[in-house]
Amino acid sequence: MHELSVCLALIEQVDDVAQEHGGGRVEKIVVRLGPLSGVEADLLSQAYPIAIAGTVAEDAELVVESMPIVVRCVGCDAESEVPVNKLTCPECGEIRTRIVSGDEMLLARVEIATSD
Repeated sequence: MHELSVCLALIEQVDDVAQEHGGGRVEKIVVRLGPLSGVEADLLSQAYPIAIAGTVAEDAELVVESMPIVVRCVGCDAESEVPVNKLTCPECGEIRTRIVSGDEMLLARVEIATSD
C-alpha cells in the first residue's frame, strides 16, 4: 500500500507549513485528488491515522476533494472535462489529447490553530 508513504510525505509537508506559520497545532488538511493520480482516496484515508500519530497533525481532520479530469485536444485545442475511461475530445472526437488536470494530488489547504 503506497498510500502510507504518500501520507507520510504529505504530513512532512504539513509539518513544514505549520513550522513556517508559528508551529501551531494542525486542525484540518485538505487534499485535492485526481482520479488518474494513482492514489486511492479510501486507502489514503486508512493510512492517515498511522501517518499523523505523534505529529503536529495528530488530531487533524483529513478532507479529500475529488478533481475532474480535464484534457486539451491536440486537434481543435478545446479544453474539456472527460470521464476516466474516455480521454478523447468531446468536441471533435480526436483521440490525441493531453491531460491538463486530474492526474495530480495537491495539498490544497492546512488549517492551523491560533494560540489566542
